[in-house]
Amino acid sequence: MRRRTGLAIAGVAALAWGEWLNWRWSRALVGSGGGTSAAVVVLGYRSPEVTANLINRWRVRAGIRSIVADGAHGTCVIFSGGATSSGATEAQLMAGYAKSVLAFDGTVLLEDQSATTWENVTNVIPLLEDVDRIKIASQPAHALKARAYLRRQRPDLAERLVRADDYRPGEWMVVKPLLALYGLWTLRGLKAEERKVSL
Repeated sequence: MRRRTGLAIAGVAALAWGEWLNWRWSRALVGSGGGTSAAVVVLGYRSPEVTANLINRWRVRAGIRSIVADGAHGTCVIFSGGATSSGATEAQLMAGYAKSVLAFDGTVLLEDQSATTWENVTNVIPLLEDVDRIKIASQPAHALKARAYLRRQRPDLAERLVRADDYRPGEWMVVKPLLALYGLWTLRGLKAEERKVSL
């Protein structure tokens, strides 16, 4: 009985830790923003399939609900991601899902050359020059990594970053501890990169 109680407490603690860490990451390196124009950058995930996979579908939904969250009119969605083994690009697969399944009829731009998160950020910069508010939608740790890269590449544009609606309490709750562990590993690598740059 005690063992089961201990396991239950450990499970609840792990879920709470995963929630808290993802919540925290979703609010890091963002401001309140101002102005009327906005862009939501949806980062792609490598997929061998001919349609958007589970992760890309979720990222598209998070990107689109990020528009609805602040009621901005004329917000464009930028799908970013390069070629997959199926021949189509991540950007094309995500845009196809947004239009055909979610019936999204807003402005869509494609960035279809990127193979890494660094390249995602580099290649969308020309599309962000004239917008007042920038949102990056992905899993919270991945979006935070992209925001940190934007701060490195274009600090002036990073000042326009605002929060995307890519964290919701209870969403993906069971896997959030795993996402948190992966995020810690990913962000540790980011800190190591920053130390090398500062040397």
